[in-house]
Amino acid sequence: MGFFGVGTSASDDAPRAALATATATTPSESPAAHPSAPIPVQGPAIGAAVREPLGETGFRVFPLILGGAEFGWHVDLAAAHAILDAYAERGGNAVHTSDAYSSGRSEHIIGQWMHSRGHRDDVVLGVRVGGGAEHPGLGSVNLVRAVEASLTRLQTDRIDVLYLDATADSQTALEDTLATADWLVGAGKVRALGAFGHTAAQLVESRILASAGYPRLTVLDVPYNVLRRKDFDGDLRLVAGAQGIAVTPSQALEHGFLSGAHRSRSQMGQSVRGAQLAAAMNRRGTRTLRVLDAIGAELSVPPAAVAIGWLRAQRGVVAPIVNAFAVSHVDELVQGVGVRLGRSHLADIARAAD
Repeated sequence: MGFFGVGTSASDDAPRAALATATATTPSESPAAHPSAPIPVQGPAIGAAVREPLGETGFRVFPLILGGAEFGWHVDLAAAHAILDAYAERGGNAVHTSDAYSSGRSEHIIGQWMHSRGHRDDVVLGVRVGGGAEHPGLGSVNLVRAVEASLTRLQTDRIDVLYLDATADSQTALEDTLATADWLVGAGKVRALGAFGHTAAQLVESRILASAGYPRLTVLDVPYNVLRRKDFDGDLRLVAGAQGIAVTPSQALEHGFLSGAHRSRSQMGQSVRGAQLAAAMNRRGTRTLRVLDAIGAELSVPPAAVAIGWLRAQRGVVAPIVNAFAVSHVDELVQGVGVRLGRSHLADIARAAD
């Protein structure tokens, strides 16, 4: 008996076997794509064509730099490589790390990724030194040793942008630091110099020293976002603009608060990150996040993308440095590159953040 009680006979088997033979496909064959199936993407990502000149360094970067502060801390090697892969697949080509991040584990993870993927020549590599426990400060000996250690962990022979961490050393004269940096540049170990934690007066001093033959500071990393503006607004912004220094602000999302993923103090633990997030959870922060939500809904992008768009709208800012915890975060952040905020949007954000 067959299905629904319909009987079969031997004479029915032959035509059915023939039909099965005619319609079967071999394992090597694949069914034809449906006419409505999406067209597969081939060649480089659209983002690969989006590049901005990084000041006077000679490099051109994707206007969103992937930071490695979480690698080796909250993000293990496999997850970090997946994040880096996702960033590169979307056209990203600039990575930032530090010898102080996870005691050098961040550099180790990024170095393994560049080596295993063969991406070194495609990546603009920024490294901040001076805050590492092994070779602290910007004195001549420790600066050279810090760079050599970073090169080893990163499995490379040069650093494209070396950020000098002035917050880690208030004793070494800027002239001495730049003299050592000049040797590193001449040796081919460093291509360009960046500043971190330098005051407006120090940037002016560095330009005077540059006129005497010392290498120039051409990139500036400063904590800056819609909620944290005092560190950059004022003399530092004026000097950076006058000198044509490219600004690559860190803390673009205020420790993740501006992503909108954390909205209640009850979600916060007793960790350092929890305390940082809780500090932004006040009336001003909530008001600002509400405006980012509204603009994001209007533009069909997440609030993190709006926060990135706000930074890119600021004069002198070339590419914010943003850390990611997961591949999904990369998708959200990259959308910020395409966000164009109008005057009304910027005015609404300014009123909320004041």
